[in-house]
Amino acid sequence: MTHTPVQPKDAASVMLIRSGSRGLEILFLRRNPSLAFQGDHWVFPGGRIDPIDKDVDRPHDELAAAQKAAIREAAEESGVSVPLHSLVYAIHWTTPVTSPIRFSTSFFIAPAPPEDILVDGNEIHEFLWLRPADALARHRARTFKLAAPTFALITRINAFRTVDEALLGVAAWPNERLIGEIRETEDGRVALYYPDIAYGGGALSADGPRHRLWMVTSGWRYERSH
Repeated sequence: MTHTPVQPKDAASVMLIRSGSRGLEILFLRRNPSLAFQGDHWVFPGGRIDPIDKDVDRPHDELAAAQKAAIREAAEESGVSVPLHSLVYAIHWTTPVTSPIRFSTSFFIAPAPPEDILVDGNEIHEFLWLRPADALARHRARTFKLAAPTFALITRINAFRTVDEALLGVAAWPNERLIGEIRETEDGRVALYYPDIAYGGGALSADGPRHRLWMVTSGWRYERSH
């Protein structure tokens, strides 16, 4: 029986960062465990792009709609007002075709506004500020659920020491639109992204470029050689 992929919904998300006492910190929100999509996961503020986010004069401007949605979701989920000019585009990520619920998401990064974080207690149950390394350590200890794009982005942000360094670094990233190709492995799964040598049906062990996320019982890891 042929599987017909679910059409992904357009979405946007923003990683809010600040300078903490021990270095750069990221805002994480814990989603209600009862939610069908990423319930009990720790996420960045984000959600679907609604009709209200689209400019009537530029209805097909994907970036502008995503920016508005990211700002709106940050206000709804964390109670802060993110200025439009502070958003730095990071990457676009689409849920694999095998997923029953799919999103086509534009990710941004921005300095956290000075307001206190306020969550609604309904969709979002709590928040934490964590250094990237600490979030990854909690994930390894299996006390902190993360989705694949969140894990990969945290891994990349972990290379930066300050807010300014992160913003400048992300602004220099290539403009990528990623969609994972899922393979089963002996102890879990691996998501392959173009231009990984194995993307499109190649052997995982083949020599060549690597861009993959290992989601395995021995511990997740993100490989990127380009």
